[in-house]
Amino acid sequence: MREAYATAMKMLLFLATLAAAPFLTGAAPMLAGEPPQRRSDQMSALQARKTGAPSLREIESRVIPTMRGAQYLGSDYDSGSAIYTLKFLRDGTVIWVDVDGRNGQIVGRTGR
Repeated sequence: MREAYATAMKMLLFLATLAAAPFLTGAAPMLAGEPPQRRSDQMSALQARKTGAPSLREIESRVIPTMRGAQYLGSDYDSGSAIYTLKFLRDGTVIWVDVDGRNGQIVGRTGR
């Protein structure tokens, strides 16, 4: 009986160690949270806000009303170019509106 208990405990310890391995090896931060690039983009957007650039909400409040009949799907920010891309859907067509994150000006549009 004791041998069966000892074997079961060894198996349990092995499985627990296996389950904890990502956390013990430092892989846990990569498994949780946002990708590093997204965090970097968010930090860049925050720095731009501190220097007077319009916020995403301000940009949305200017652009969304101009897209009558389109459903707003969300946005993305590219820190390399400081461009917000706002995504819309109208009549089954996806429309992307590119906005300069430094001044809020529309710099491009794809789809109609």
